[in-house]
Parts: sequence; C-alpha cells; structure tokens
Amino acid sequence: MRAIAVSEYGATPSLMELDRPEPGPGEILVKLVAAGMNPFDWKVADGMLQGVVEARFPLILGQDGAGVVEAVGEGADRFRVGDQVYGSFGGIPRGLGSYAEFAVVPQDGPVATMPQKMVYSQAAAVPTASMTAYNLVEKTGVEDGRTVLVIGASGGVGQAVVQLAALKGGYVIATASPDMTETMLHLGADETVDYRAGDLFETVSEAHPDGVDVLIDLVDGERELDMLAGTVKKGGVVASTVGQANTAGLKKRGIKAYNFQNKASGELLAVLAELIDGGKLTVHVSREVDLAETPAAIAEAKRGGARGKTVIRL
Repeated sequence: MRAIAVSEYGATPSLMELDRPEPGPGEILVKLVAAGMNPFDWKVADGMLQGVVEARFPLILGQDGAGVVEAVGEGADRFRVGDQVYGSFGGIPRGLGSYAEFAVVPQDGPVATMPQKMVYSQAAAVPTASMTAYNLVEKTGVEDGRTVLVIGASGGVGQAVVQLAALKGGYVIATASPDMTETMLHLGADETVDYRAGDLFETVSEAHPDGVDVLIDLVDGERELDMLAGTVKKGGVVASTVGQANTAGLKKRGIKAYNFQNKASGELLAVLAELIDGGKLTVHVSREVDLAETPAAIAEAKRGGARGKTVIRL
C-alpha cells in the first residue's frame, strides 16, 4: 500500500510502498478514503516522542482518518465490513498511522460510526481537533455567561473551541486576522481581536477591564502565555495545549492552570457525530491534497498560519 512515512526520527516524510497491515484479535482494518493533518503528526516525525514511545520504522505519519471497514479481526463484532467509520488510527509502536491507504485500530479504541451529514474528507478533519476542543471546554468549565478568550482560534482546534464554547453559553473572544473575522463570528464568537494589530494584552484588558473567566491558548510560549494570563480574573482558568502554562506561578496569582493533554475515545467521537448531525458543530477544510503532495503540504503547514484543516485524499 502507499503511505507517507519516515525512515527515522528527523527524516523528511516521503511517499513509500509498504505492506498492508492486518487486523489482530479485536481490531478492525479500515480502507481509508481521507486523512486529516495535525501538528502532532509532523512533531512525531521530528522526534517529539523519541525516548518516550518505542517506534517502529518506517513510521507512517498521521492519526486522523475516515473510511470503510475492510476486514475485522477475531472477536471484533462492534463494526461490520462496509461500515463507514472515522477516528484516530495512530499506532506508533507498530509503525502505523493514517497517512496510508489502510489502517488498523482496536474496535474499542478511538473510532466510531461516521457522521451521517459528512463526506469522508470532512469527517477525517474532525477527530483530534474536535475531541481536543470538546475536552478543553469541559475541563475549563465554560458555561453560560463566562467570558472565554481563545488564542489561536483560526486553526482546527480553535474553530471547534469557538463553536463548543458558544454552544455552552460562553461569551467568546477569538483572536484572528481580519480575513477570518467573518468566519469567527459565524462560528459563534461574540467578538474578535486582531492578534497582529498592537499589544494583545492591552487590547483585551481595555475591552474587558474586569478580566476574562477562561483563557484557552493553543499557540503561545510560556512568556507570552504568562503575560496574557494577566487578562484572567482571580479564580479564573488558563489552559495551554502546548505545555507552556506555569501552573505553580499562576496558582500563586489565584488562577487555575492546566497543561492540557487530550483523551480520545470512541464514545466522544459518537457524541461529536451527534453534534455534527444536529447542525451544532462544523469543520472547515481549507485544503485537500493527494498523497503524493503531502510532504510539501507538511512543510507548508509547519510554517503556521492555519485557516482550517488540511485533508489528504487517499
């Protein structure tokens, strides 16, 4: 089968011809139609988990995907051949991932029936970003009337956070460039802030002198996050998805802080499918590429400035 993989950590991802995986007991084999790209994918390729997780090489990149169940392993009875599914198909210890024509996943793993109102390319963009967003909103206690500042709102996770926080009744402030203002408002943001126009801390502080209740930061380093935490009122919450929250220091300032780690599950994917089919959650696919175009797309994505999700057609 064709796949995008690396021969070692730090190597440039390339198109390879590899053996098709086979489902073991309790697993399903999925013929993928589309795969969703996430920053985690190329961070793994660059060696983020080196010394932490034992990987098998060549290592196929990717977590997210959508496709059709091709075969089921012994004892796997949750899905049938022909079922349309979506989920996270990463298997680093086995060298497996979703940037490939086939993938395997435990039937009780992070996989679920695909949303009925989505095509494969849309469904493949959902799992990591939307599960992360859902868990972030739950973890930070977003509820009716609470003010939520979302840093990095234009990307896949950010757009889902905006929608889900608004659905909870939060007053959402989204950082975005001017060309994304209309999109953010359409997704449910109550106001937007141009992160490139002046000092973001001063802008938010002037508009909300009493402070915000929740700060969800998807992009900043420790220094920038610590500064922006000054917009959060005492008793508020700060969450970083990139491990940059000084939890001890913020606690001294009366702020709860988390370096958020996502938990994926088939049950959560089923919840998201219901929200999607109910018209309460959407995903914006900004670009679709063929498998052969993926290495170039990865290089481009590393430069940042996401305006939605990139999806690989398989």
